[in-house]
Amino acid sequence: MEALYAAQNKIKTELGLTKVQVIHNPNYQRHGTKSYVHSLNRFGFQPTKPGPYSHATKAKEHGLIPELKGIFGGVIHKERVLVKKASPEDDAQSGEVTAEDQQNDSMYVCKVDIGTPAQTLLLDFDTGSADTWVCSTLQGKSGQSGHNLFDPKKSKSYRKMSGKKWEIEYGDGSTASGDCGSDTLVVGGLTIKEQTIECATKLSQQFSEGTSDGLLGLAWGKLNTVTDSGEADPQNTPVENMIKQDDIPKEAELFTSAFYSSRDKNPQSFYTFGFIDQDLVTKSGQDIHWTQVDNSEGFWMVSSESFSVNGESGDLSGNNGIVDTGTTLALLSDKVVEKIYEQIPGATYDWWNQGYIFPTSVTVDDLPDVKVAVGDREYVIQKEDLAFALTDDKKYWYGGIQSRGMMPLDILGDTFLKSVYTVWDQGNKRLGLVPKIEPTQNLQPPADSGEGGAEKKRLTSFDLVAGKQVN
Repeated sequence: MEALYAAQNKIKTELGLTKVQVIHNPNYQRHGTKSYVHSLNRFGFQPTKPGPYSHATKAKEHGLIPELKGIFGGVIHKERVLVKKASPEDDAQSGEVTAEDQQNDSMYVCKVDIGTPAQTLLLDFDTGSADTWVCSTLQGKSGQSGHNLFDPKKSKSYRKMSGKKWEIEYGDGSTASGDCGSDTLVVGGLTIKEQTIECATKLSQQFSEGTSDGLLGLAWGKLNTVTDSGEADPQNTPVENMIKQDDIPKEAELFTSAFYSSRDKNPQSFYTFGFIDQDLVTKSGQDIHWTQVDNSEGFWMVSSESFSVNGESGDLSGNNGIVDTGTTLALLSDKVVEKIYEQIPGATYDWWNQGYIFPTSVTVDDLPDVKVAVGDREYVIQKEDLAFALTDDKKYWYGGIQSRGMMPLDILGDTFLKSVYTVWDQGNKRLGLVPKIEPTQNLQPPADSGEGGAEKKRLTSFDLVAGKQVN
């Protein structure tokens, strides 16, 4: 590790690399069920536990009305869509899922500069996506309100990429799409040249109503949605392009993340690009433990073959998990989830919330010690993060760990990531972790729980960049 740190310190000094401050989005309102619906939409899995939301198959509306198409001949194309059931009764009707049913805002946003001269935007950093897309002046006026917009015409270094398009579509029918160009992107003092910037021309409400001005993808480029004249043409992510630059040595082909809860004292979450925060590693009292990553599907996928609840171990041979900053909850197998909530007094599965809940009267000492494996080592999930959000009646906590449904692998989202300092070593295809546990576990409702009286004034990303909160 000494040689690795020495190389990083050298490049950090030469390039002026700094931590990227993570801004705890002041508009974010945590809600358990809406976060779970966001995961259903994001990953497209069918739930195994009952509740209002599921995926259904219906005729794709394209051209002729499906019924007429069947009469006059031709293939009726089917598509899976996310639907909402009105009540638990078997004959209850199902309707469409709207923007109001799911969490469309990001808990964290980060400052990024694009273009020459630099245009500052607030982006959602997402290790489960490979698109770097931004709100732009190319989209309709209705989608521009309250956002910092990237204006290609104002950047001397922007180059339009003719024929290249991008589009993201989710199970609820929401879409984001647009044109592509290349430009200079600066994050944490690191300059990445000729980065493909996906400029939005159309955004559904689910995309446009969030605080962030877009997304910075930190998965592998295989997941990138760019096409060229209709054919798949995946583009490199910023980190992949960082690796290709001659001024970045092998030891610096990585980024790191440290997330803290708004419950914590001085919650200074951050990313770094090109270097590891050695002080945080030292504070943990442990060396970084490395696990090889399977990136064959474009994700940060690792083995996760065991777990324990209150010291009782469980075998999960062959199990894998995706480590994902773009998912708020941790989604585990029903076997694991049931074991966890069996150990929490008063915990129950609730149809209306479509998740496990437990009484707010539960204390920290009542909560079980939960560990999940990454590679050959198990990591504690902080007790405070088992209590994710208050239910609508404020009597229960919606659990931070929920069912992964019929997905064949786990999703280790922010509920897990808040308990570790993570080194995403993309150049060596490995993930490094050290524990990062708060000395005092706090079950007070977090600042973003909607508690505390009058509704706060909503701040736009334009406000946040223009104000003192991004210094």
